[in-house]
Amino acid sequence: MDDITVYAYAGGPLGEMLLTGQVSTGGRLALRSLSLPEQKGAVAVGDGWVRDQEAFAEVAAQLEEYFAGRRERFEVPLAADAGTEFQRRVWAALEEIPYGETVGYGEIGRRIGVGGAGVRAVGTAIGRNPLLVVRPCHRVIGADGSLRGYAAGPERKRALLALEGALG
Repeated sequence: MDDITVYAYAGGPLGEMLLTGQVSTGGRLALRSLSLPEQKGAVAVGDGWVRDQEAFAEVAAQLEEYFAGRRERFEVPLAADAGTEFQRRVWAALEEIPYGETVGYGEIGRRIGVGGAGVRAVGTAIGRNPLLVVRPCHRVIGADGSLRGYAAGPERKRALLALEGALG
């Protein structure tokens, strides 16, 4: 039997989140995406996908803990097949940004060995992060401290950074 694409919804202060993942024949879930309402490039439920709230119980519990201020890092298996090699390098750098801290796009570029004009590609890769909240792209800000470039909108980015105590 092939892997099955499953989805579920989870509530939260940013709106109803769509969670998608793959369940292997062994029954193990790997989270593939987390989309927020009205997000640019949001995932839509596909034909043949199976709704399975129970498969996402642990993810939902961790999200609830995060939004309640009791979790700083997510510990869920992530699907490894998403994105290009470059995007995966950028996304790995996002996962290293500590809770409650912010970094600039240029710093992410430096961390993966990209500078100058390549920083624009870093920004594009961050914008294609399929795992909002879980993979903390909201912690990346403009060099001038501005809250730019969040697919789910600057208000949600501000709310996440405020939750983490990252706003001065």
